[in-house]
Amino acid sequence: MADPKGFMTTPRELPKRRPIDVRIQDWQEVYEPQSFEHLQKQAGRCMDCGIPFCHSGCPLGNLIPEWNDLMWRGDKEEAMARLHATNNFPEFTGRLCPAPCETACVVAINADAVTIKQVELRTIEEAFSAGNVKPLPPDRLTGKTVAVIGSGPAGLAAAQQLTRAGHTVVVYERADKIGGLLRYGIPEFKMEKSVLDRRLNQMEKEGTRFRPGVNVGVELTGADLRRKYNAIVIAIGSTQWRDLPIKGRENKGVYQAMEFLPWGNKQALGEVTNPDINVAGKHVVILGGGDTGADCLGTSIRQGAASVTQLEIMPRPTEERPSGQPWPTYPMIYRVSSAHEELDNRIFAVSTEEFIGDGNGNLKALKIVETEFVNGKFEPVPGTEKELPADFVFLAMGFTGPEKSVLLEQLEVELDERGNIKRDVNYQSTSEGVFVAGDAGRGQSLIVWAIAEGRSAAAGVDTHLEGQTQLPAPIEPTDRSLVV
Repeated sequence: MADPKGFMTTPRELPKRRPIDVRIQDWQEVYEPQSFEHLQKQAGRCMDCGIPFCHSGCPLGNLIPEWNDLMWRGDKEEAMARLHATNNFPEFTGRLCPAPCETACVVAINADAVTIKQVELRTIEEAFSAGNVKPLPPDRLTGKTVAVIGSGPAGLAAAQQLTRAGHTVVVYERADKIGGLLRYGIPEFKMEKSVLDRRLNQMEKEGTRFRPGVNVGVELTGADLRRKYNAIVIAIGSTQWRDLPIKGRENKGVYQAMEFLPWGNKQALGEVTNPDINVAGKHVVILGGGDTGADCLGTSIRQGAASVTQLEIMPRPTEERPSGQPWPTYPMIYRVSSAHEELDNRIFAVSTEEFIGDGNGNLKALKIVETEFVNGKFEPVPGTEKELPADFVFLAMGFTGPEKSVLLEQLEVELDERGNIKRDVNYQSTSEGVFVAGDAGRGQSLIVWAIAEGRSAAAGVDTHLEGQTQLPAPIEPTDRSLVV
């Protein structure tokens, strides 16, 4: 194990975030540099438990005690190897995952969890800085070809695994650039896109081919894919957003979060100076209290919004674990993101009843009402209605499944009762040779699940093409026991 007394003598401590008045003036990541010695002390808090519940908390099965111990000892290169053994993209999860491993940490039973996520992130960043993250091209080519549709974390993980297995892999993306939600949905202040680009550069050198700007199903049909490729992986995500079809929805100023966030990223990268959706000097309301809502909050602050209010229909969570969510489950507790540090104007237990227009088709306010949970549903509290000024409203209420595109019809895949694409234990859909990975088959979930599913689907594809596989398969598609 690492420091035998570390969990008793060293308190949990994360790197400091940059001062609020400084960081809201730019789009850079929010954390200040952390000394390696400080990181080692945090890694030394790991107890290397006899039963490491952090493993079960992580869908990838990350070897957390091993690389904690290696980083504490200063063996950075071997720590990177153990980290990459289970996770293709630790620089993504180290920034974006909500860390269910930490809520399952044994230290967290009666103390503060080990800073697993930060050790993971620093391990891979040390490796990149030292030039130790090198391309791993296959020793031989199988002659088999695979098309991956979608370039989010699931598609990229499947593509890298299959490329390394020796297959010729082409990743298709309908957007202008590769990356999916990693590029267009994650704000720059949470993950700078140079982090994504350097990993894509590694994948290209390994042999993965990228084809952005191709609307598969239209420009390249399912029949075309069948003729060109021996197998197909659908990794199109769960992009069918949940709407709010109430009175006034047609007013200009009401947008989905994923209509807004890409413009913020383009602005942050200098690709546009005056984005189509720009909230500078405007009153903003965000519907939804999750991570996507917080991303809209941070983006609105950096664009210079006059005010930002975030609404959540659920009551305010407690700051301690609810009794019905004991360790090692992932608890629904009150959390403060970096964006909430910058401006926390959350209102809980309220519902929106109407988008109020100005008579010329423009949004001017919301009619909201307090709610209470009665007989299994949210009921309005009489006499609590009020208007909230709003020039822009962003809907961040989640997603209901994959987009029902013509491609799914062309490939003749079936959907389950939840609207997701059906697949078997090998991640193969109801159509021979067509596999499904990530949110398209699982439903809206976490980046760590997407990577795990991409790796597992790759093992299924490799078995289908070669009759056997040496690729790891972390999870079965029916395993939802750890969904958070």
